Amino acid sequence: MIAAALRRSWTDPLLRFLIIAALLYAGWYLLYERVIHPWGVIDKAVIDNLVWLSGGILHLLGHELIPEPQVDFNRYIGAEGGTLLWIGDPCNGVSLFAVFILFMIAYPGPLRHKAWFLPVGLVTIHLLNALRIAALCIITTIDYELLNFNHDYTFYLIVYGWVFALWYWWVKRFAPRQQAVPMP
Repeated sequence: MIAAALRRSWTDPLLRFLIIAALLYAGWYLLYERVIHPWGVIDKAVIDNLVWLSGGILHLLGHELIPEPQVDFNRYIGAEGGTLLWIGDPCNGVSLFAVFILFMIAYPGPLRHKAWFLPVGLVTIHLLNALRIAALCIITTIDYELLNFNHDYTFYLIVYGWVFALWYWWVKRFAPRQQAVPMP
């Protein structure tokens, strides 16, 4: 009875996707919390790159950067006239990268398209995060009181909306279509 229920649920594409995604996420979470995050190399590399990209965006927009404090691990960025922002591990996008990758692995589709779609998706998510950080730096030059609302709501909506748009694009454009099964 249990085996039959498991077999039936495995043939349902939605349930199969949810089971695979949940198992992959649990594995990712354990790996990240126990190994990757304590080790810190990936988080540091992503944050270093975000500081560099965001600084470049701010320079392109004509903003001077606040000098960085002399620390071993630079997590700070700010535009003159504003305040320094500290980029924490939860804001670096690594977890969002993982969720995007896990979705792509769990959802069916041709490997040849996943081979280019995954890197393009990750790069655009990272660039959007750099734009988010640059915008937050600019916001502090206008009114520091606007920072928390935009950090907590506006930009989460934008970044997660982009990830959802990527997923939607994948499902509509590249995922295999299920043939309708005629009703008996």
